[in-house]
Amino acid sequence: MDYTLSVSGITEFLGPECPANMMTYRDVAREESMDEVLDAAGLVAYAEGSVVSRTLINRDTGSVTVFSFDKGESLSEHTAPFDALVHVLDGEAEITVGGVSHRVKAGQMILMPGGTPHALKAVERFKMTLFLARIKGPAKK
Repeated sequence: MDYTLSVSGITEFLGPECPANMMTYRDVAREESMDEVLDAAGLVAYAEGSVVSRTLINRDTGSVTVFSFDKGESLSEHTAPFDALVHVLDGEAEITVGGVSHRVKAGQMILMPGGTPHALKAVERFKMTLFLARIKGPAKK
């Protein structure tokens, strides 16, 4: 079922430190069946002028969500309290982590450590899987 996520929903998804963004955001599914093989890039379609997401797993300890961003759509700089890993499935994004900009293309991943400011912009239409670990603690060395 498609629905528009409220500002409070965006904050809940990304964490209380995340400002509301000026983007259209639709979450097209709640949670997927855990017993089937999925084509991640095929789980979300592109939508003109929008960001679309599909939540695969949403637990107290973390979540896995697939997103599509239309060209030019962005997520403004924010800080989340948890580590996150982005795996780009299609297209290309500019992802800034701790003030350093990275071009991330299909097949590449980037880690966004908890507590580090980060932002994202669709250089072209792109799809990504976001793995969010909701676990606080010191990083292992």
